[in-house]
Amino acid sequence: MGDNPITGEIPRSIVNLVNLEALGIENTILSGAIMFNVGNLQHLMFLMLSNSNLSGMIPSSLQKMKKLSYLFLDGNHFHGHIPSHLDKCQSLMWLDLSNNNLRGSIFLAVKTLIYLNLSHNHFNGALPTDIGQIDHLETLDISSNMFGGEIPSTLGYCVGLVRLEMKDNHLEGSIPQSFSFLRSIEILDLSNNNLSGEIPKCFEAFPFLEILDLSYNNFEGMLPTEGVFKNASVTFVIGNNKICGGIPEFRLPKCIFRHSKRERVVRELKLVLSITFGLLGVVLILVCAYVCWLKKKKTKEPTSSSIADTWKNLSYGTLLKATDGFSSTNLIGVGSFGSVYKGMLQENGTNVAVKVLNLTRHGALKSKAECEALKNIKHRNLLKVLTVCSGTNYAGNDFKALVYEFMVNGSLQEWLHPSPMPADANGPSKNLSLIQRIKISVDIAFALDYLHNQCHNAIVHCDLKPSNVLLDAEMVGHIGDFGLAKILLESTSYTSTNISSAGLRGTIGYAAPEYGMGSVISIEGDVYSYGILLLEMFTGLRPTAEIFKENLNLHSFVKEALPGRVLEITDPILVREVESHASESRKSTLQDCLLMVYRIGIACSVGVPGERTSITDVAAQLCSIRDKLYAAGLQGEVTH
Repeated sequence: MGDNPITGEIPRSIVNLVNLEALGIENTILSGAIMFNVGNLQHLMFLMLSNSNLSGMIPSSLQKMKKLSYLFLDGNHFHGHIPSHLDKCQSLMWLDLSNNNLRGSIFLAVKTLIYLNLSHNHFNGALPTDIGQIDHLETLDISSNMFGGEIPSTLGYCVGLVRLEMKDNHLEGSIPQSFSFLRSIEILDLSNNNLSGEIPKCFEAFPFLEILDLSYNNFEGMLPTEGVFKNASVTFVIGNNKICGGIPEFRLPKCIFRHSKRERVVRELKLVLSITFGLLGVVLILVCAYVCWLKKKKTKEPTSSSIADTWKNLSYGTLLKATDGFSSTNLIGVGSFGSVYKGMLQENGTNVAVKVLNLTRHGALKSKAECEALKNIKHRNLLKVLTVCSGTNYAGNDFKALVYEFMVNGSLQEWLHPSPMPADANGPSKNLSLIQRIKISVDIAFALDYLHNQCHNAIVHCDLKPSNVLLDAEMVGHIGDFGLAKILLESTSYTSTNISSAGLRGTIGYAAPEYGMGSVISIEGDVYSYGILLLEMFTGLRPTAEIFKENLNLHSFVKEALPGRVLEITDPILVREVESHASESRKSTLQDCLLMVYRIGIACSVGVPGERTSITDVAAQLCSIRDKLYAAGLQGEVTH
């Protein structure tokens, strides 16, 4: 009902719509307080009342809404405090309370949040330290309030932050060192506060940082000159009278360093040595250039180009050296569309994974539209494509390769189904604990939710399986291999309109059953694959195992065992973990969590696409299971 000239108050009788899932009355002329018991709408997932003239206090009955995922109350005249038990909204991911008259201190115990906007209110006090527990927070905006004290160091643990805006407050102290972990940040605004100390050099290395505003604070010392600091049109430092240096466009005073007589002598000696070695270096460079010129006359170097704007061009020769000539010892995987090699770039020592495409395979080359869409997606749980190398090899044949960031812990498949270790092997065995599997399943769910619901056009992966889930040094899950990915031209759930150059739709055992009957690809197909993957993660059984014959499959196998035979169907590694606890309450908690996980996997892998649980709900439910384990004191079970 939004965007209409509706006046008056919201009728109390709206609570009779007990099956309502979404309520949108935004951008209207409504007034008055929310007088009805909003907590009666138990199925409500979306509540959008933005930009009206509503007033009064935010109803405390919101805490009863277990399914509420999106709450938009911005642009009104609400006053008072944020309801103290909002953390009971276990599915809440988007919360926008900006542009109201709210005040007091805040709490941030809603660990499922992805988006939080509290800007343009009257909140005060210090930011709570538990903010670091919001694992998947991507946007935090607390601008134009009265927050004081130091920025909590735990904020740096929100490693998925893309947008952080804290301008127009009374924050003080230095920028925490933990901000060096915010590698995904794109917009960082700390302007108009009382912050001091030096500007961290780690900001130079942030690959996605587009806007940095540090103006009107009390920063001091030398301004860095690399990365975002190279561009004065996106970096703002005006109003900091004690900083110096930087590129000329900032028009800052030069940094003056006072030296003792001994330091001057040492400095002059260094200068003489530098000039001497510099001249020798020039001679060596000229000699090397001449030698290279002679070699170039004999061998023509192949061409290469990259479609990626965010990384450097890499030639065929560079990748050849990085992978030791694409040797078999560096081979880490073979798929339908090519082979993957581990490599190390000799220039900077960066480890990469190089996927050399099999150009004879139909579907190996994506259409231009698909490549343009896939290269622009960015999420902490998606495998990052660094560049795409396209050119010719030394034999004059076409060569194309994808260059990814290297995942040191390999694929999920290697951890679920490790190869037998030799008798003389001394390395640790690959075992995943219950909480590790929960966290990885959450990572995968968040990545799928991003692809399905948060991209400009919905993207369907089409080949979700353990070998396409990669684990980094911190055992964080990343979805990779978009060899079959398709971009839906409409963001509807089940649509026949899509573009792709690939004919195959997934892998046997993981592909949705409707694909075998000729149905078009859909996000429900990904949800099915996720459900099978989830059941495999906790049973330890492949969907193509020998025991699954005739009408028995992994879905029916688990469904028939619930609820009484949970441990019978569970991976023996997890069973030993459960039985290792002396406390009966902890054993019961672990079994309850396993039961909930299995029910989620079954709900995702039902045969009818329209009956499958949405991936957004799946992510929220798994987060609640993870938090239940944390509350029981079982987070220490994670071992990296």
